[in-house]
Amino acid sequence: MAVLAALTPEALAACLTRELRDAAREEAVIPEREEAVAIFRRYLGRYQADIRNRFERYEIKGAAAAKMIAAFTDVMLRAIVDLAMRATEMVEPDNLAMPIGGLSGFSMAATGGYGRGLLAPFSDIDLLFLVADDAGERVHPLIEYILYFLWDLGVKVGHATRTVNECITEAAADTTVRTALLDARLLAGDTALFAMFEARYILACVEAGVAGFIQDKRRERLERHRRFGDSPYLVEPNIKEGRGGLRDLQTLYWMCRNTFGTRHVKDLLAPEFIWMGLLTEQEAARARRSWDFLWTVRLHLHYVAGRAEERLTFDTQPVIGARMGYTRHGRQNGVERFMRHYFLTAREVMRLTHVLEPAVLRQAQGPVAHAAKPDEAMREAGFTLLDGQILPDRGVSFDHEPIKMMQILDWARLRRRALHPLARHELIRWERRATTLRDNPEAARIFLDLLCGEIPAEEQRPRRRLLTSPPPSPAAEETGYAATYGSHPPSGHSHWLHILNETGIFGRLIPDWARIVGQMQFDTYHVFTVDEHTIEAVRIMDEVVSGRMADEIPIAYELVKGLNSRRALYMAVLLHDVAKGRGGDHSEIGAEIAADLCPRLGMSGEETETVSWLVLHHLLLSHTAFQRDIDDPKTILDVADIVQSPERLRLLLLLTIVDMRAVSNKVWNAWKATLLRELYVRVAEVLAGGLSTTERDVRVRHAKDIAAEALTEDGLSRQEIDRFLGLGYAGYWLSFDYETHRRHARLVRDADAVDAPLTVDVLPLPERGVTEVTVYTVDVPGLFSKIAGALALAGASIVDARIHTMTHGMALDTFWIQDTSGRAYEEAHRLARLSALIHQGLSGELDIEAEIARAGFGHMPLRMRAIHVPPRVVVDNGASNTYTVIEINGRDRPGLLHDVTEAMNKESLQIASAHITTYGVRAVDVFYVKDLFGLKITDKKRLEEIRERLLAGLKEAEAEASAQAAARYSA
Repeated sequence: MAVLAALTPEALAACLTRELRDAAREEAVIPEREEAVAIFRRYLGRYQADIRNRFERYEIKGAAAAKMIAAFTDVMLRAIVDLAMRATEMVEPDNLAMPIGGLSGFSMAATGGYGRGLLAPFSDIDLLFLVADDAGERVHPLIEYILYFLWDLGVKVGHATRTVNECITEAAADTTVRTALLDARLLAGDTALFAMFEARYILACVEAGVAGFIQDKRRERLERHRRFGDSPYLVEPNIKEGRGGLRDLQTLYWMCRNTFGTRHVKDLLAPEFIWMGLLTEQEAARARRSWDFLWTVRLHLHYVAGRAEERLTFDTQPVIGARMGYTRHGRQNGVERFMRHYFLTAREVMRLTHVLEPAVLRQAQGPVAHAAKPDEAMREAGFTLLDGQILPDRGVSFDHEPIKMMQILDWARLRRRALHPLARHELIRWERRATTLRDNPEAARIFLDLLCGEIPAEEQRPRRRLLTSPPPSPAAEETGYAATYGSHPPSGHSHWLHILNETGIFGRLIPDWARIVGQMQFDTYHVFTVDEHTIEAVRIMDEVVSGRMADEIPIAYELVKGLNSRRALYMAVLLHDVAKGRGGDHSEIGAEIAADLCPRLGMSGEETETVSWLVLHHLLLSHTAFQRDIDDPKTILDVADIVQSPERLRLLLLLTIVDMRAVSNKVWNAWKATLLRELYVRVAEVLAGGLSTTERDVRVRHAKDIAAEALTEDGLSRQEIDRFLGLGYAGYWLSFDYETHRRHARLVRDADAVDAPLTVDVLPLPERGVTEVTVYTVDVPGLFSKIAGALALAGASIVDARIHTMTHGMALDTFWIQDTSGRAYEEAHRLARLSALIHQGLSGELDIEAEIARAGFGHMPLRMRAIHVPPRVVVDNGASNTYTVIEINGRDRPGLLHDVTEAMNKESLQIASAHITTYGVRAVDVFYVKDLFGLKITDKKRLEEIRERLLAGLKEAEAEASAQAAARYSA
């Protein structure tokens, strides 16, 4: 083993040869199979450990390490083939020195990524066993020996056995096979046979043409992006298959290799790519850095996971970030710095795709048919059309005239023309010159038009009289464009923001934007980086304005019809999160940024004030609707006092909706829409001077009158109606509509008639995205906690609750719940199970605490446990005139609500309502409580005591659950 002190492929080959010969008995040519496997396994582990050590000591980078793994694997495989030949007697004992290449009719080649000479630590080894037409039966024992030997070593192998003709036929029928064979590399066997395969394969590729291959790869890439996430800015990206990952770089390589010839393109980042004029020196350098960075991350990910893992999950991100040397810098922690570098790298890959792929397409397919010609106005502005796409005319330089960078986007928007790749290339190359446009009025005007401007109908297409030749029909033109470039002509404001962001112009024009590019939030609530989330919000705003989301968000569609402050709204959407990552309140800092930026972009004083106000209060409605009791008059009055204007209320609700919807599809649901709509209606009523929320007695009397009228229609006697009207306190009558009062009256009447100790009613409300659970029973301490525990065992999430004790001592508690996918329970068997568990829990048949302990924190996936959620308890005595409001922040887990409410019960607190919101793994539970005597808690010492005890309980429960989880995982 001394030779391996300086491990090289040559040293490995020499050591293997020597040990195999030493292990062979005198009468045998090779050692026993078990002994041979042990020798190979030892050296396999030795070189893998050596490469890992060198990689983790920063002696080699990712791509270099992957090449070393492939090189050592080559040596191992050649030695295994040599051993297999001798074991199957395909080499005569007296001819042991015969080179492997002398074997006739058989070749073993590396394909796929391994064929390119790159191999990740736990990746499959892709092999092609190439056999002559007449050698099939003769070489089958050899192939079987090789494969079984590799499997005994624990190596994962992807393999195919084909003749040359079969290779050509399969490649013609299957693009995946054609792609894999592009990189076929001879490892051992008949060199003449492999040379014949190479020659015939290259000829077949030339005859087949490249156009079909490129279109297949583009379709394959599109499908892959859809499967692994269309955005490169997902906070848990797949570094291999996701957009902006390694596979996108490899796809470019395959396109170039197939287009320009397998002999000329051996490496996407080789110097000859610069010589071919496809990339500049600077672009090639950035591409090499991106390639190396992604490979480095991939190797770390494999080593950390101990398997072929390609997804950067939350639990691996901090580990890999630390291994790569990312530490806290200012307010940004190490993992966020690491992930920002990743997202900026993904953006570089996308830039490279925009620059390189169109050049390959043009080489492969030629110019677009029926392409329109530029008109006089366009030429006078300094732009022309090529292949139907807009680009700078000859002599126009973005370096000398930076304003042209914005003007070309303006022309593209008005004429609905895509940017030509050369134009995008020039934008990327000169994006730093956009810094000179920060106080340019024309640049500001164009930016606002790109963000929120209308497209005049008469300017959507060039007028016929201005064209130098008759244009094709719009349908034909769009079809030609789509067939060649894979999409329809651009539309929507988010399209232009994406271009500004990807080219880098956005960050140069607005420095505050540059600070959020690639900025992630290390939580499971947000699925995009801040910049991508913001642009997605603009896209959704476009969808709302156009009416395309009327079915999903009907209230937003109605609000936008009479909107007077369109520009202010779009700018508020753009800036609402611009201050994230700076520490402090991002709403306050963002409002200051808006107040400074908007005038420089040409917005009026009124617009600037509106934008700044919207950014400052963009969380007001969601916080109030989901974490406060909107039946409490003070809640509505507080919001109305802040908003003050019906127009601002409309703007704020629209901003709230698109912000939430842009977080992810799972965040927005029917229940949240219902709460926001109810809050909007009640605040709008106050702002319009309608029924004042302070006239509590009037509202209670009005609710009772409507309920009495409905119950009379149901046939209840006057005595039954009066009895029910006397049961509820004022808070009860203001908490529900008359239909709910009607259902409650029937439930109470039927239960009291048979003297039922417990009645449970479940009602699916799919249009609101919840199931309503009503429990009518004797009010006892800890009732809320037991019901919450039973619902947790059923897998239900409580999103809201109203707790009412009636005048005769019975509790009428209402819970609104959802399943794990955020939808209502509707199936009969699930509804029956809900009722059964509540009955068992309240009757004592079920030990709720013991069951919750078995079902709790340890079931949370490892990637979720990596997110740190510090417990926090906030006591607010100003949010309500009659209740003390307690806000609990902590890690969401089964039974959390049960534990918290049980702790409140021990503190002799009466819960009037609960409002439950979950942000990824963070739960925010808000309770309106009174003391044992039904009074608001005002003693400061008592309030602090409650806060400390609740906080201590949260910390203790989390520590215990973490210990149980650690024990479960270690077991």
